[in-house]
Amino acid sequence: MATEIVQAPTSADREGIAPLPATASSALARLHAAFPVVQAVSVYETAAVHAVQLAALAESGQMSDLDADSLAHAEELKDGARDTLAAASRLDLIGGA
Repeated sequence: MATEIVQAPTSADREGIAPLPATASSALARLHAAFPVVQAVSVYETAAVHAVQLAALAESGQMSDLDADSLAHAEELKDGARDTLAAASRLDLIGGA
Protein backbone atom coordinates (compact mmCIF):
# COMPACT_ATOMS: atom_id res chain seq x y z
CA MET A 1 0.00 0.00 0.00
CA ALA A 2 1.52 3.31 -1.06
CA THR A 3 1.36 6.40 1.11
CA GLU A 4 0.23 9.55 -0.60
CA ILE A 5 2.76 12.36 -0.19
CA VAL A 6 1.16 15.76 0.19
CA GLN A 7 3.05 18.94 -0.66
CA ALA A 8 3.61 21.20 2.36
CA PRO A 9 2.15 24.70 2.10
CA THR A 10 4.61 27.29 0.86
CA SER A 11 2.97 30.30 2.53
CA ALA A 12 0.82 31.25 5.46
CA ASP A 13 -2.06 32.04 3.13
CA ARG A 14 -5.31 31.62 5.07
CA GLU A 15 -7.51 31.30 2.03
CA GLY A 16 -10.07 28.57 2.53
CA ILE A 17 -9.69 28.50 6.32
CA ALA A 18 -12.85 29.27 8.24
CA PRO A 19 -12.61 32.08 10.83
CA LEU A 20 -12.90 31.22 14.51
CA PRO A 21 -16.37 31.51 16.00
CA ALA A 22 -16.81 34.59 18.22
CA THR A 23 -16.88 32.49 21.41
CA ALA A 24 -13.64 30.74 20.50
CA SER A 25 -12.03 34.02 19.55
CA SER A 26 -12.89 35.64 22.89
CA ALA A 27 -11.71 32.55 24.81
CA LEU A 28 -8.43 32.64 22.89
CA ALA A 29 -8.03 36.34 23.72
CA ARG A 30 -8.53 35.61 27.45
CA LEU A 31 -5.97 32.81 27.35
CA HIS A 32 -3.49 34.98 25.49
CA ALA A 33 -3.86 37.74 28.08
CA ALA A 34 -3.39 35.28 30.95
CA PHE A 35 -0.29 33.60 29.51
CA PRO A 36 2.31 35.86 31.23
CA VAL A 37 0.64 35.19 34.57
CA VAL A 38 0.52 31.43 34.00
CA GLN A 39 4.15 31.45 32.88
CA ALA A 40 5.21 33.51 35.92
CA VAL A 41 3.51 31.07 38.31
CA SER A 42 5.25 28.14 36.62
CA VAL A 43 8.65 29.85 36.73
CA TYR A 44 8.17 30.87 40.36
CA GLU A 45 7.14 27.41 41.53
CA THR A 46 9.95 25.64 39.66
CA ALA A 47 12.59 28.11 40.86
CA ALA A 48 11.29 27.89 44.44
CA VAL A 49 11.69 24.11 44.49
CA HIS A 50 15.15 24.39 42.97
CA ALA A 51 16.15 27.05 45.54
CA VAL A 52 15.00 24.85 48.43
CA GLN A 53 17.00 21.92 47.11
CA LEU A 54 20.11 24.05 46.69
CA ALA A 55 19.69 25.69 50.09
CA ALA A 56 19.67 22.23 51.66
CA LEU A 57 22.90 21.49 49.80
CA ALA A 58 24.41 24.70 51.18
CA GLU A 59 23.40 23.76 54.72
CA SER A 60 25.13 20.41 54.33
CA GLY A 61 28.37 22.19 53.41
CA GLN A 62 28.59 20.44 50.04
CA MET A 63 27.71 23.37 47.79
CA SER A 64 30.03 23.98 44.85
CA ASP A 65 30.54 27.33 43.15
CA LEU A 66 28.28 26.16 40.32
CA ASP A 67 25.58 25.24 42.83
CA ALA A 68 25.89 28.69 44.42
CA ASP A 69 25.46 30.30 41.00
CA SER A 70 22.41 28.12 40.39
CA LEU A 71 20.92 29.17 43.73
CA ALA A 72 21.44 32.85 42.89
CA HIS A 73 19.84 32.31 39.49
CA ALA A 74 16.84 30.52 41.05
CA GLU A 75 16.37 33.47 43.42
CA GLU A 76 16.56 35.91 40.48
CA LEU A 77 13.93 33.89 38.61
CA LYS A 78 11.66 33.94 41.66
CA ASP A 79 12.08 37.72 41.99
CA GLY A 80 11.27 38.29 38.31
CA ALA A 81 8.21 36.06 38.45
CA ARG A 82 7.07 37.76 41.65
CA ASP A 83 7.41 41.17 39.96
CA THR A 84 5.30 39.96 37.02
CA LEU A 85 2.61 38.65 39.35
CA ALA A 86 2.68 41.82 41.48
CA ALA A 87 2.18 43.93 38.34
CA ALA A 88 -0.84 41.77 37.48
CA SER A 89 -2.11 41.97 41.09
CA ARG A 90 -1.98 38.16 41.28
CA LEU A 91 0.46 37.45 44.14
CA ASP A 92 -2.34 35.30 45.56
CA LEU A 93 -1.35 32.65 43.01
CA ILE A 94 1.96 32.06 44.81
CA GLY A 95 0.64 32.51 48.34
CA GLY A 96 1.66 36.15 48.66
CA ALA A 97 -0.43 39.11 49.68
